Amino acid sequence: MLGRPHVRVEGRSKVTGTAVYSSDTREGPVAHAALVTSAIAKGRISGFDLTAAESVPGVLGIFTHRDFAGAVAPVAHLMDGGYANSSHRPLSSDRVAYAGQIVALVIGRTLEVAEQAAALVAVSYAAEPASGTFDDPGAETVRLADLKQHHEEVSVGDPEAAWTAAAAQVAARYETPIQHHNPIELFTTRCAWDGERLTVHEPTRYIGAVQHGLAAQLGMDPMNIRVVSGLIGGHFGSKFALSQHTALVALAAKRLGRAVSLVPTRRQCFTIANYRPESRHDIRLAADRDGRFTALVHEAEVVTSRFDPFMMEGTDVTASLYACPAIRTEERAVRVDRNTPGPMRAPPEVPYLFALESAVDEMALLLGVDPIELRRRNDTARDPVTDKPFSSRPLMACFDAGAAAFGWERRSIEPRSLRDGPWQVGLGCASSVRPVKSAAATMRLRLLPDGSVEVATAHHEIGNGITTLLAMGVSEWLGVPVGRVRVLLGDSDLPPSSLSGGSSTTTSLMSTLALGCDQLRTRLAQAATATGWSFEGYDPNGLRVSEGRLLAEDGRAVPLGEAAALVGPAGAETLAEFVPAGAPEKALESLRAGRIGLSLGGDALSWGFGAQFAEVHVHGETGEIRVARLTGAFAAGRVLNPLTARSQLVGGMIWGLGSALLEETVLDGATYRNADLAEYLVPTSADVEAVEAVLVPDPDEIVNPLGVKGLGELGIIGVNAAIANAVHHATGRRIRSLPIRVEDMI
Repeated sequence: MLGRPHVRVEGRSKVTGTAVYSSDTREGPVAHAALVTSAIAKGRISGFDLTAAESVPGVLGIFTHRDFAGAVAPVAHLMDGGYANSSHRPLSSDRVAYAGQIVALVIGRTLEVAEQAAALVAVSYAAEPASGTFDDPGAETVRLADLKQHHEEVSVGDPEAAWTAAAAQVAARYETPIQHHNPIELFTTRCAWDGERLTVHEPTRYIGAVQHGLAAQLGMDPMNIRVVSGLIGGHFGSKFALSQHTALVALAAKRLGRAVSLVPTRRQCFTIANYRPESRHDIRLAADRDGRFTALVHEAEVVTSRFDPFMMEGTDVTASLYACPAIRTEERAVRVDRNTPGPMRAPPEVPYLFALESAVDEMALLLGVDPIELRRRNDTARDPVTDKPFSSRPLMACFDAGAAAFGWERRSIEPRSLRDGPWQVGLGCASSVRPVKSAAATMRLRLLPDGSVEVATAHHEIGNGITTLLAMGVSEWLGVPVGRVRVLLGDSDLPPSSLSGGSSTTTSLMSTLALGCDQLRTRLAQAATATGWSFEGYDPNGLRVSEGRLLAEDGRAVPLGEAAALVGPAGAETLAEFVPAGAPEKALESLRAGRIGLSLGGDALSWGFGAQFAEVHVHGETGEIRVARLTGAFAAGRVLNPLTARSQLVGGMIWGLGSALLEETVLDGATYRNADLAEYLVPTSADVEAVEAVLVPDPDEIVNPLGVKGLGELGIIGVNAAIANAVHHATGRRIRSLPIRVEDMI
């Protein structure tokens, strides 16, 4: 079963429209909320005029800082030991910290009433000068090592001496823009009280953080808060943890004595949630005459907010990717007057590897070496920073498989050497790599007397297919048909699990499931070999599970349901608790408290690998850019469902196309100006031609007992660099700042 393609078990409900998302909940009467957000980027609220808004028929309440000041306790950022996607508390004072900050919450009998009244709320401000981005007056640059307690810069060898003595040198600055996730499902929240118990329906990728963080904000026992997060309509890194509007909706619901639902607008989602911040990277790469790297210096700056220490550091990956005896990194955060950024799919690797993989391409051209050959000469079985071995290192196997599928042999080294009529044709490549992460998880398995199995854990189905994988795993390890497996996810009443992020879902949950299935087999065997039962006198260790039966070596068998009935009238149950190698000692304790706890493993570096290839056509007269083909070859350990794996990878590659050519949130001062899907450009069918994902075998017996690495984020990494490198090969123009647009070609 595992390793063979299988359609999604929840697919039918999604395509037929019967799937239920958070804002679809219809339990009892509900009032509707609308937000009023700040029109300035920094300053104070000097007053409100609510007369017109309050006169709208059906308005139930309008809440501002005058109503909620002191009602919500502070909670730190999830990656700073807290629970929230931002430590900023809207409606806590008259202070405005960024444009788009929530300044009022309007409740109406219908959504239309709430939105009409919200549009009539008049707010007066006392504005102050605001800093929007790099180099703006008032922007504060801080070394990341001074901002984050556990950040360490890399320093290996003597890069300055190696740079001076090098035969070839590349020094350049690379830049990536602000980007927003824009999931189709918005950042909705529905809160309802039953006495002192609060139920929250909200799409989130970390139920535990919402439950415990909201309890800390409202001074409640976490057990009195239930968080339900069913199917999620995309998050890509957003819907990160506790949102700062959730407590406001909960307070409004309590004061009004009825359930309240908030469905914000697309424009508001640009500021009430997170985003990928702009970054800039100064790379110095040196090599000897044979093309072996002798020095690498990577200095990076990334924007963050004034009030949170969040920044996705990424030089740890760029420093360890290729063999190099002299390496130095430095990362800096630039604090400005904007909302806090957050993880966006492959958070550090997408911008940081754009810089490095572009520099490697520049070095290949300088040396007159094929870009794949240059990477081959600098491949390494050991991390040049820590000297740890890689658990497996199939990077060049990916390049070989990808080059064969793509037709790389037709590429010449010289730019502007290929044409198709009026189109200049370029071929580019780049590496895709990502460290493997796992997290502690708990899971309940029930084998019922009718032979069906129930799997339950408070994780999330974000569209990656984990529901299907769990059902497939039960079928593999217990021999129960997929259709007889019920998977329960997305509810804080279920056994706790960590966040959906870091491509850790499959590595964590499937390891937990394997452990649970083994525990369940042991319970069944012990019950069946007890005095007076089916296998009395048999060694329980000699019994195995296969095809829905408990089997002995002599061929004697009983159905699993019958064996489960021996345990008790309700069947057999086990609670599996998984802690990955290298996890902190108190990983399960942290899990139960809703704390983040991703682990990178033990004595070896375990990474997923890939090679990205792009064929780009640039019109010689108009400068129009078309990506004719994308090919990616990926090695990510054992692939459990090739069908959903390829879908994940192809989707990531298409997003990488958007990252290279389309996506950019435009700033006007410190305000986002294209906060909608009309002007924030994402790939459409017309932008995507041929996309192919090749799965490369990667037998890794070190990473974990299942050999699973996780691949959800590999698909997007390196695509932007491959396209930029292909644009240079087509035109001779080296574009170091994304996105690449027509005006860059003219």
